[in-house]
Amino acid sequence: MIIVDKALEKLEKESNPIRVGLVGAGFAGRGFMLQMLDFIKGMRLVAVSNRTRSGAVLGFKQGGYTNYKDVKSLKELEGTIKIGKTALTNNPFLLTDSRQIDVIVEATGEVEFGAQVVLRAIEKGKHTVLINAELDSTLGPILKVKADRKNVVYTQAEGDQPGALMNLFRQVKGWGFKPVMVGNIKSLIDVRRTPKTQERWANEHFQRPKMVTSFADGTKIGAEMATIANATGFPVSKRGMEGPKCDRVENAYKLFNFKKLTLTGLTDYVLGAEPSFGIFVLATCDQKIRRRYIKIYKMGSGPLYTFYTPYHLSPLEAPISVARAAIFKDAVLAPIGKPICDVVTLAKRDIRKGEKLDGIGGFLTYGAIDNYDVSLKDNLLPIGLSEGCIVKQDIKIDAAITYDMVKLPKKRISDKLRKEQNKMFFGGK
Repeated sequence: MIIVDKALEKLEKESNPIRVGLVGAGFAGRGFMLQMLDFIKGMRLVAVSNRTRSGAVLGFKQGGYTNYKDVKSLKELEGTIKIGKTALTNNPFLLTDSRQIDVIVEATGEVEFGAQVVLRAIEKGKHTVLINAELDSTLGPILKVKADRKNVVYTQAEGDQPGALMNLFRQVKGWGFKPVMVGNIKSLIDVRRTPKTQERWANEHFQRPKMVTSFADGTKIGAEMATIANATGFPVSKRGMEGPKCDRVENAYKLFNFKKLTLTGLTDYVLGAEPSFGIFVLATCDQKIRRRYIKIYKMGSGPLYTFYTPYHLSPLEAPISVARAAIFKDAVLAPIGKPICDVVTLAKRDIRKGEKLDGIGGFLTYGAIDNYDVSLKDNLLPIGLSEGCIVKQDIKIDAAITYDMVKLPKKRISDKLRKEQNKMFFGGK
């Protein structure tokens, strides 16, 4: 936020705001809308695309905003933006193609649809900000390559755990420490949760049951931690991560193998730690005199230290990611090269031949993070590509699902991008 706020104030004074288009007005998208419409200076939410009009209208209504107009063509959209109104449409490609929009924020949580939108935005020379770890964990490395070729920024947003983690990682590294773990704090994982078991909680918290199910069954943390793994180069020690129980996050440094941490770095989480809604980084310091100073400031004797942030405020923090991308060409979080981790598909119950997989947060499968080379070697199906696949054989509960076990839907751009990603980084495996 520091520096960014002053840069946005300057744009506001110059009447030269960053023009933002939002795709997806679900729970996260509406939260982003509220921030943009009520509090943010130096940026304008000039267009919103949502599959259903009612979802976007709800966001406007919650923000007490009436200055919007329905549009059906690119000409209508750009005309609406020019007169200072926010355009509303169900066609996301009007936003990606408009010269009146600088940055696209993709907040659907969908992989195939999100890939189409982000790829088109990149091709049209727009910065893209994702509130969509599911897409980034599946196809982020190849999308980043395509963004680099177009000289635009591809990034996840601040506020969710991966963005918060990367901010802390960069800060700790800037202080002269060596980060050796990026960690999440989780209160519950139960791989048997389904949209039925989560329906009541979802309704009480204004979210979709499938999305809430992905939080509870471990798929979401797998996706989030795969994205930070791909941004730091830190693998996981085993499928699903270790996830030890922990009383206080300050004690997380005691729970992991020091040799493994210092050899490769690790991506992991702790379960049940207070404060329960944050993230942490473990880092080392070898210099004795510096460790003396650190001890004085109540950080322990070292050489391993815990740094943490006790909150993450997605999507309230997300607009800052737009400014970082548009003004400073700075990605909050993006893959640094070849993918390090993947989120593979496992059976939530016995699955019968002929059944159609219902994807992330569904009744049939859950996702678990694993190292990408393992996923490739074992021909494992990414959870982000599982939806709509037809099962070709019976599959036992908790079995990892391979490509050989399913028939993929036809003509998906996400499958094409995945093949391109594997060929680019692993020689076509």
